[in-house]
Amino acid sequence: MTDPDELLAGLDREQREVARALHGPVCVLAGAGTGKTRAITHRIAYGVAAGVYQPSQLLAVTFTARAAGEMRGRLRGLGAGAVQARTFHSAALRQLQYFWPQTVGGPPPRILESKIPLVAEAASACRVRTDRTALRDLASEIEWCKSTQTAPDDYPAAVAKAQRVPPREPAEVSRIYAAYEQHKRERGFIDFEDVLLLTIGVLESRPEIADRVRSQYRHFVVDEYQDVNPLQQRLLEQWLGTRESLCVVGDASQTIYSFTGASPDYLLGFPDRYADATVIRLVRDYRSTPQVVGVANALLGAIPQETAAGRRAARARLELVAQRPAGPAVRYTEYPDEAAEAEGVAESIRSLIDSGVRPAEIAVLFRINAQSEVYEQALADRHLPYVVRGIERFFDRPEVRQSVLLMRGAARGAEVPEQSAAGEPEEAGSGLAAAVRAVLSGNGWTPGAPAGSGRAREVWESLAALAALAEEYESAHPRAGLAEFVHELEERAALQHAPVVDGVTLASLHSAKGLEWDAVHLVGLTEGLLPITYAETDEAVEEERRLLYVGVTRAREQLALSWALARTPGGRASRRPSRFLDSLKEAQEARAESSAGGVLRRGSGRGLQEQGKSKRSGPVRCRVCGKALIEAVDRKLGRCADCPSDLDQALFQRLREWRSEQAKEQSLPAYCVFTDATLTAIAEGRPADRAALSRIPGVGSAKLERYADEVLAMLGGSGGAAAGDGAGEESQLALELDAPSDEGADEAETETETED
Repeated sequence: MTDPDELLAGLDREQREVARALHGPVCVLAGAGTGKTRAITHRIAYGVAAGVYQPSQLLAVTFTARAAGEMRGRLRGLGAGAVQARTFHSAALRQLQYFWPQTVGGPPPRILESKIPLVAEAASACRVRTDRTALRDLASEIEWCKSTQTAPDDYPAAVAKAQRVPPREPAEVSRIYAAYEQHKRERGFIDFEDVLLLTIGVLESRPEIADRVRSQYRHFVVDEYQDVNPLQQRLLEQWLGTRESLCVVGDASQTIYSFTGASPDYLLGFPDRYADATVIRLVRDYRSTPQVVGVANALLGAIPQETAAGRRAARARLELVAQRPAGPAVRYTEYPDEAAEAEGVAESIRSLIDSGVRPAEIAVLFRINAQSEVYEQALADRHLPYVVRGIERFFDRPEVRQSVLLMRGAARGAEVPEQSAAGEPEEAGSGLAAAVRAVLSGNGWTPGAPAGSGRAREVWESLAALAALAEEYESAHPRAGLAEFVHELEERAALQHAPVVDGVTLASLHSAKGLEWDAVHLVGLTEGLLPITYAETDEAVEEERRLLYVGVTRAREQLALSWALARTPGGRASRRPSRFLDSLKEAQEARAESSAGGVLRRGSGRGLQEQGKSKRSGPVRCRVCGKALIEAVDRKLGRCADCPSDLDQALFQRLREWRSEQAKEQSLPAYCVFTDATLTAIAEGRPADRAALSRIPGVGSAKLERYADEVLAMLGGSGGAAAGDGAGEESQLALELDAPSDEGADEAETETETED
């Protein structure tokens, strides 16, 4: 039998607080890299070992099969392998299949593997012409409707209220959605959203079945709670009934899936729904260096609060505290064009690999999938292995394969389509780039990007990347024709199809969620890409900021941010760096100026490098256990509150009596003289002179001048160096950098400290 207390060894104070909070409701606000999975799995295992939970009566829910598998593995290692860890859909499907025979009868309906075939039938029935790209966008829109519990007739009003850009006219989407539902019922299929809806229906309509489910599962843990959608929340409420044995974990600053219906409102509103909720914040970042954490904090710290969306985002912010030693400075680099940016990033990656960093510990993250091609090529040119995560390789994408096929045919026939897909004559032009644009126009490309996001936008970006490649190739080979360009594309595709195992990861920011690497390159940070062009509302822009925050917090040790002023070599430098970089630079300059005069400036190679070093090279650490200190009281003590103390109790009592006398003489509360924490630090540190006393957090210059002689007399020390001497000035600078101001710290402790 596992000793429950042994399970708490190795957890920090806040993680132990999570593990011991066995009775709900509990809300854990966990920042990036703070060990939330470790905390909640130890909570489950601790509850099982202590006899509070029966393993078969606890259900841990997360959002991906990978995350559920990781949680099951950790629970097995902690002796709680019998606890169920599933996704929402997996848990609901299991219940639906079990209760279907007694509620409906017969075998349960078959589940659609893909919505697209039925969406195609529905569109055809509505006499709407679509291609595969449009079908994918319509399927995604239907998924959003069902996740947000929007009926077909309500879709036009719902999409307007959500300020969502629909893939087609709202009335048209509504008709296709209704026809899809009808076709699905006629064929006896259900989709994945129906699994949740039908399970909810069974629980709501059959109280005896709801009671059986609630007697089976009495305790719930929900991970990544910021990503829950209205449908999942409704199911969770049915599982719970009137009980409150619920622990939710999440970070509203990592909400990046609102386009699927996810909302952080359930996480942020948890204390309002449960007045007696225990709320615990995990802010000790064990993943990243102080330099990376500083960028993450500055990014969220610069949220504008003049809008409702900004104020809401600011309230959700968690200030991370780095636990790792200091690392390399974060690099900012501006390039003249995308090709130069890709070349520069590839060279940086080669240097990292040459220095001993494994390729698998390096990532290049971008906003849209179409950005991958130029980085695939730059890495392939240097024979550096890479893998593309979450998306198809550029030359494997259907629209790219089809376009290359059309170009090959046009080259063989020495013909170029004369009209675009819209039936409009192509603009006059000659040369390779014009020929390629004409071919791409026949495959659906237009000079302007389509409105909104979705698959249609991804296809356009891929075709636009081919057009840009043609311009670049024509610039280097002015006499080249379609045949030579097609040969170039085929060679690129062949190079990039080489099998790799240990490779640099190329991924979109969305697909990078939940992952981490030693070195991360965030690329293409310009207006129009981050934030993306179609992020037109305040809320959409703040989600783009959160997306960049997720990218930043993927880095453990090295972080590089870059952008290009033009798309193609020799092109007009019309791009502007992302607005997020502007606010980030301002925040970092302010931090640098307050930290021994460090500044940010443009370095050689048009890079933006951090110059100067703060006196503080890392977090303030406990002198006993070495962990970074978060609370003001702990920082004053120089140790964790629960670490062993070498306090001289007799001296501490004399100091308290002296403080009481001073307070009475000046008609002040006792803590305005010195707080208990400051007196404890004095009694533990026993400073021998003014310089040493000035290093005690909470002893500012005014208090040093007023009380130093009497305090040092009680300690048996001497006046030593004057407060204005060099040593004292250095100590005071360290005090200002490493701890809250004297007055601010006293005010922070007023609520918890009793007066004499």
